[in-house]
Amino acid sequence: MTELMPHDFWQEVHPPGSFETGGDFTSFFVAQLEDGRQLRLPIRVLADGDHALASLIINQASFAVLDALAESLAERIWPFGIDVIAGLPTLGLTLAAAVAQKLGHGRYVPLGTSRKFWYRDEFSVALSSITTPEQQKRLYIDPRMLPLLEGRRVALIDDVISSGTSIVAGLDLLAGCGIEPVVIGAAMLQSDRWRAKLDDAGPQWQEVTKGVFTTPILERTAEGKWRAPA
Repeated sequence: MTELMPHDFWQEVHPPGSFETGGDFTSFFVAQLEDGRQLRLPIRVLADGDHALASLIINQASFAVLDALAESLAERIWPFGIDVIAGLPTLGLTLAAAVAQKLGHGRYVPLGTSRKFWYRDEFSVALSSITTPEQQKRLYIDPRMLPLLEGRRVALIDDVISSGTSIVAGLDLLAGCGIEPVVIGAAMLQSDRWRAKLDDAGPQWQEVTKGVFTTPILERTAEGKWRAPA
């Protein structure tokens, strides 16, 4: 497989069958969308050195890739009859806005980590991220946005669901406001680690969690390459 420069990732959605999806990987992992189209993702080695994950940074993607991912996710959540999209910061906001447009909505509701002076502490929860674990933040909703969500069919969108921590924080925040989403959406469902966290939040959540594609935890081979578990 051809090496890619860091800025070359996430720039093209390839036709079905462009790359082998089995066997070993070196510098990138081949993710497959539901319709067979493919996306090359960089491999990020975990701290133990023997495992790795495929990475997606959606605000570095080309508009064509963002459009394809948003369209696919919109198709997956459309049957839930969504009235409004709520997006998780930071990268989830990029995808949430695009999905809302694909569904024909005129706006969406962004959640945030920056506290404006009119925000209220009771409309916030603690938030941590797998990509920035050292940063302790809080997740807020602008109180003025609540009328857009109350009594509506809400979809909660993030770019990637990995450990499940961020998506559960979003669920907790909305629950504190009396809002229960009807569906959860993401571009990438990364490994299965998020499932236990979501189960702890409620038995209904796994069934209504929709992703454009899934990626596994990769294992290092004796030759120093990367392989998905059998």
